Amino acid sequence: QVQLVESGGGLVRPGGSLRLSCAASEFTFSNYATNWYRQAPGKGREWVASITSTGLSTNYEDSVKGRFIISRDNGKSMLYLQMNSLKPEDTAVYYCDILLDRHYWGQGTQVTVSS
Repeated sequence: QVQLVESGGGLVRPGGSLRLSCAASEFTFSNYATNWYRQAPGKGREWVASITSTGLSTNYEDSVKGRFIISRDNGKSMLYLQMNSLKPEDTAVYYCDILLDRHYWGQGTQVTVSS
């Protein structure tokens, strides 16, 4: 059973930073590209960033480019999202995602950006 467990969310002021983590287990993490998604209150889930299986290539949604950095540690089966210069519109539940036979998600971690 694929398991993804997100952590690291919290309440932060505008302009602040957070680092999200996702612990993956029960599959060969290093074989797959992985993603971060987020879902703001009253909105659908949206893609935020992706990283290839090797970590050599990344992509970002336009609104987070230059502020967020996705990374991974295949030796530890961990996915990360460093979020800098946070804005109130970044408030959402953040999920790590992997596509195997279907999409798998964790339980999410809440990020709230507010003064």
